[in-house]
Amino acid sequence: MQNVYESTRNKGNKISSKQAILEGISSDGGLYVWPELSSVQLDLETICHQSYKENAVYILKQLLSDFTEEELKMCVENAYGNTFASQAITPVRKVGDVYVLELFHGPTSAFKDVALTLLPQLMSVALQTTKEKALILTATSGDTGKAALSGFQDVKDTGIVVFYPDQKVSQIQYRQMVTQRGNNVKVFGVKGNFDDAQSKVKELFLDEELKAVAKKHAVRLTSANSINIGRLVPQIVYYFEAYKQLVNQGVIELGKKVSYSVPTGNFGDVLAGYYGYLMGLPVEKFYVASNENHVLTDFLRTGVYDRNRPFIQTISPSMDILISSNLERLLYYMSDCDAAFVKGCMDDLKNTGRYEIPKALLAKIQALFDCGYVSDTETKQIIGQTYADKQVILDPHSAIGYDIADKASQRPMVSLATASPYKFSQDVLDAIGKTSQDELDAMHQLEKVCQDPIPKGLAELETLPVLHKDVIAIDAMKEKRGVTQDVELTADDLKELAGQFKAEYKSKIGTDFPTDPKEQLM
Repeated sequence: MQNVYESTRNKGNKISSKQAILEGISSDGGLYVWPELSSVQLDLETICHQSYKENAVYILKQLLSDFTEEELKMCVENAYGNTFASQAITPVRKVGDVYVLELFHGPTSAFKDVALTLLPQLMSVALQTTKEKALILTATSGDTGKAALSGFQDVKDTGIVVFYPDQKVSQIQYRQMVTQRGNNVKVFGVKGNFDDAQSKVKELFLDEELKAVAKKHAVRLTSANSINIGRLVPQIVYYFEAYKQLVNQGVIELGKKVSYSVPTGNFGDVLAGYYGYLMGLPVEKFYVASNENHVLTDFLRTGVYDRNRPFIQTISPSMDILISSNLERLLYYMSDCDAAFVKGCMDDLKNTGRYEIPKALLAKIQALFDCGYVSDTETKQIIGQTYADKQVILDPHSAIGYDIADKASQRPMVSLATASPYKFSQDVLDAIGKTSQDELDAMHQLEKVCQDPIPKGLAELETLPVLHKDVIAIDAMKEKRGVTQDVELTADDLKELAGQFKAEYKSKIGTDFPTDPKEQLM
């Protein structure tokens, strides 16, 4: 069956999976989805007898049908061949009576690595059909930025620009991004929060002037956020992988339902699990675990999505989000692919900051999704208690997911651990009753009590030079200004971003940006 993807807001906007990966977001502002997703019912017995890489090819083949099996095997091998510290890629560890799915053994120590080691490979293959280059524009709440920068570093025919909220990521996340090497990467801090950055990036994809500039240089604008279907579908694999491990360990019999607790802000991670459910994964409940920015908790309880509330900076910054983009895809599937309904909700969100869904639709969602949120104080208590009782250290995001899982009645329960505790070492160390001078010192202190050593990619941060120092202001993005260190960047500047990247290219390489599509970008 050939996959034909369409926009969540316009059923007439149909493209192939390769095109969807390259475009990232639809021209009408919607996200690309495959309406026939539930027509695929994966063979669980086959999955339980295959390796992670074999399952990745098996699952992606169902969703990205215009990639050949040989192309997918090459992409998967390049992504997972020797980049993860664990041979299992995403191992499961029993903590009390909850099974913790560890997603942080990749090169940047966050769950985003699972998809962002694979997306560059998929995009490179897709680009071969267009003879274009790609410029990736990505907003990050902390983890996506580094994972994307690492995944796309020096990848043929691609360049990447990452925007992170200045002073609203952990010190480790900050250093991971601003020390990023590569001839095709650029990083900006923005004076705002993640929602501000994400909204502006979405606007840029729809900006005709910017698209014209990019087209002139044979550059396609796209994204590495989970709004890109190529970022989302690789995450489906580890839900089946967790299920496989429980079956093979004798915890459950094949076909028995399992529940999942997922710490999330942008709704992408838990949505991947829902995609798995539509494709035959036996699920009892998905628990959406939030921090004090609990817009998703309120929505799942009331049916009202309302971002008109204070933005709270927490110790789980990757979840500090008030506009959960991937919820749009859930609404699409739960409303029986009603694009007009979804568009109405998204228009209301844009114009008023809120929307409300019908009670019948809310009941349908609540039948599969439950929720809860945890404060910073409670998060630290959970980290401290889990260490004291079970000698396991969780990062602040994973602790939230674990707490919601621990309190839930459903069993068996898988809780997703989305980041290494070393990425948030100071808050974690404080939670277990120890002190440190700063986050780098805290990493070394934490290593004395942690079960795993400091990951290589984090250990080297102490000595790497800061390469990206620009901090820009979102509030001034409608004015016209230039770009220099610590000077505000405006909307018109961003409209010329392809041109700026061209200059960045020349300054680092010493030659003009190639205008022939057959030439490499770096």
